[in-house]
Amino acid sequence: MRKKNTNTNPTQISDNPTLTEFDKFKLNKKSSFKNSLKITKKVLGYGKPFRIYLILALIGIFVGTFFELSAPIYSGKAIKNIIGAGNVNFNLITENLFIFALCLSINALFTWLANWATNLYCYKANKRIREMFFKKLNSVPLKFIDSNSHGDLLSRMINDVELLTDGILEGMSSVTNGIVTIIGTLIFMFSLNVPLAIIITLITPISLVISLIIAKKSYKLFAKQAKGAGELNGYLEEYISGINLVKAFNHEEDSKNEFEKINNEFYIVSEKSEFLSNLANPLTRLVNALVYIIVGLVGALEALSGKIDIGLISTFLSYANSFGKPFNELSSELTELQTAFASAERIFYVLDYKDEPTDKNNSVLASVDGWINVNNLSFSYSPKQKLIENFNLEVSPGSTVAIVGPTGCGKTTFINLLMRFYDAVSGEILLDGNNIYTLKRNSLREKYGMVLQESWLFNGTIKDNIAYGKPNATNEEILTACELSGVSDFLEKMPNGLNTLVNEDGGNLSQGQKQLICIARVMLLKPPMLILDEATSNIDTRTELKIQKAFSTLMQGRTTFIVAHRLSTIKNANIILVMNKGNIIEQGTHEELINKHGFYYHLYNSQFAVDK
Repeated sequence: MRKKNTNTNPTQISDNPTLTEFDKFKLNKKSSFKNSLKITKKVLGYGKPFRIYLILALIGIFVGTFFELSAPIYSGKAIKNIIGAGNVNFNLITENLFIFALCLSINALFTWLANWATNLYCYKANKRIREMFFKKLNSVPLKFIDSNSHGDLLSRMINDVELLTDGILEGMSSVTNGIVTIIGTLIFMFSLNVPLAIIITLITPISLVISLIIAKKSYKLFAKQAKGAGELNGYLEEYISGINLVKAFNHEEDSKNEFEKINNEFYIVSEKSEFLSNLANPLTRLVNALVYIIVGLVGALEALSGKIDIGLISTFLSYANSFGKPFNELSSELTELQTAFASAERIFYVLDYKDEPTDKNNSVLASVDGWINVNNLSFSYSPKQKLIENFNLEVSPGSTVAIVGPTGCGKTTFINLLMRFYDAVSGEILLDGNNIYTLKRNSLREKYGMVLQESWLFNGTIKDNIAYGKPNATNEEILTACELSGVSDFLEKMPNGLNTLVNEDGGNLSQGQKQLICIARVMLLKPPMLILDEATSNIDTRTELKIQKAFSTLMQGRTTFIVAHRLSTIKNANIILVMNKGNIIEQGTHEELINKHGFYYHLYNSQFAVDK
């Protein structure tokens, strides 16, 4: 059940770095910090339209931190007055406690503002990155999609984007808050008592050193964890889509073992990364506890000698906690940041991938007669594996061209080149004298109606699926297309007719019914040229005869390319191209090729051979 890739063409080998190859990257320790800054800058760039929320978050952090650090001063003054020598001044105590409460209230208000603004900023940036990711999938070359696991791409778009925004955007907010708190605490402490401030300043950062050491060691593990999540998603997507075949070939146990292997590898790397990262928090808290004890002891000795009062000790104990808190949080934030940076690498690999060459300045093809000229066309998926070489062909308007040959000979590849799903290595394809590489892709592709062997339906009604290429089609036009394609034969059995909902990928329809809907989709458009790539392979013989008749009517006056394995369906083609290893080895009508007693003759007769 386990497949190595999800190529639509079995002969395809990408000549570009694939996601799998990318995931084998080795981290450069010397440039990791610089790389992290670069990634952070790029992420913030995606959130640029929402920077007002970032500004509000920063205001909330600065103001909230100021009042948070001011509060211990007034609580310390209240304590000093309560346990100090002489009469207790209740008015002074009340005044200090009131200011203390006011400081905490203002801190709570601005902390809420900072959290609200940060969350809104993250959600909006998250949404925009996913939109850009989806847009990117529409702009990259098709070979990029074909040569990579679809499940892994889904994992990058959903899981990795979530980890990215949680880790970098929210993490950077927490880091900023921590830095402001550290700087503010230093200012307050050194303004009150230098010796105690020095003790806290020298010992507390040890926790940060511990965090950095752990974070550095855990980075590779989090990169492997992100890769493992992609593999797990890819396998699940593959397994669910092929569950019928798994059961048909009794591969449940093998599939289970394969899943357990991938899942176990993911578990092991996740366990290691989490164990290592979770060491940081308790170790930093241990350092902070030692700081707390030392400040208490030194402060007590200072108080006994009359150099400071009890209230100031209380204030510094609060500052010791405030100063150590960012280091504690930073240890956990660094864990999320490492995960986020690993996810960012995976996301930006897709977002930074080179788009298809622009056709912005290309011309629009208004109409076509259907002249096709192919001159010295060469193409290969990999430089090491040649496929199509010096391919030449001339097709007159209204001709029906059948393409036959063994699996992997380049039939579907040629169709992909006609549609510019792939670009040739050399040579040219002319449509009515226009080089297709000088035309806008949309302008070229809308001139073809295409029916593939693999049907594609989306979650919607049957009507929506048929009208996919012509959303403004009338019910009468759709029903006519249904009648011509044979959809009407099963449509009346559907609970809601045209408004019957189709499950994802047509899960509630038979393979033949899905194919008929795809055929109706093309018949509704009535395009000037047709491409039929095994269009009736999943349909019963009786229905196929009806559709062939409908196709014959539709093909009148239209240049048509038919890829077929059942050679009995292409007898009436104007020209039959026999391909083998990327080259045309024979061409002519059915009768001419039979009379040659060549490759086509043996291929044709092999389909009707009877074992004796």
